[in-house]
Amino acid sequence: MTTPYSVLDLSPIAQGATAAQALRNSLSVAQRAQACGYRRYWVAEHHNMIGNASSASAVLIGFLAAGTDRIRIGSGGVMLPNHAPLVIAEQFGTLASLYPDRIDLGIGRAPGTDPLTARALRRDLQETGEGFPQDVLELQTYLSPEADQHPVKAVPGMGTEVPLWILGSSLYGAQLAAYFGLPYAFASHFAPADLFEALAVYRQNFKPSKQLQKPYAMVLVNVVAAGTDEEALHLYTSVQQHFVRMRRNTRGQLPPPIDDINTFWSEAERHFAQQMLACSAVGSPETLKGHLSQIMEKTQAQELMFAGQIFDHQARLESFTIAAQVMDELNEQTNKAAQLAQMLD
Repeated sequence: MTTPYSVLDLSPIAQGATAAQALRNSLSVAQRAQACGYRRYWVAEHHNMIGNASSASAVLIGFLAAGTDRIRIGSGGVMLPNHAPLVIAEQFGTLASLYPDRIDLGIGRAPGTDPLTARALRRDLQETGEGFPQDVLELQTYLSPEADQHPVKAVPGMGTEVPLWILGSSLYGAQLAAYFGLPYAFASHFAPADLFEALAVYRQNFKPSKQLQKPYAMVLVNVVAAGTDEEALHLYTSVQQHFVRMRRNTRGQLPPPIDDINTFWSEAERHFAQQMLACSAVGSPETLKGHLSQIMEKTQAQELMFAGQIFDHQARLESFTIAAQVMDELNEQTNKAAQLAQMLD
């Protein structure tokens, strides 16, 4: 059985760079991902973060879709409580009309920002994540073929049936995805604690739907690959610094790698970063193969998605290229083993 692999992009703004450079880099990575055989390329909605350029997800998705021609492009995700479902239906209905059968709509219930910015986004903080299930249902209705029977219509949007995904980092998202019969993406790249329990809840409670007949779980993994373990670990210090700076409330642009991460963090910060980044695969192709094989075996995920925040753009391209090669090798090994098992039966 082949395990597809995909990319989650936060459009990182490297220290000293601009948002314009980050967005052009995202297109470059999307084009490389397409050439390497990645299934989809998603961008994440974040606000008031000077290190990320992906705040206007629908606009960025249109830019990426226009610069590619095969890979699926989508949101990982749109934070639905920040928006009226009708607006999202119109945005993604427009994208689906322009790029048929290539657009995904991953949605989450977190604000993707701090409380002050959430107020600026929503104007009314009574619009919290508590109404998320109703918003999902409303969004589905706008995109359905039956939408023309409703007094309020998404144009473009109705009848496009843009595939919905539920994103989450807790059991709540798993329960909701199971209830609605939707594919589920778990944010284990920054919140791995509940990964296995969430997958179990999702699979045990899944109800088939028009969109999906059986559970489909995607697991997110931080991936930093290079020619040697030492080089990859050096590149990885940018991610480690970034997470520690979030804990310190000193967020900024993505920092360059440093020679000795232990000179940067305290013991408590090291422990925090290791917990947050537990679902990571860092190293040479051979080391990466071991990490990813273990993650695939333990999670039984139907798909893996790689987040790769790397300071140097060329190193980032190379990392995603190596990861694709490793996944192709693992899939080939899996298929050969399955063929052998069939022969022995």
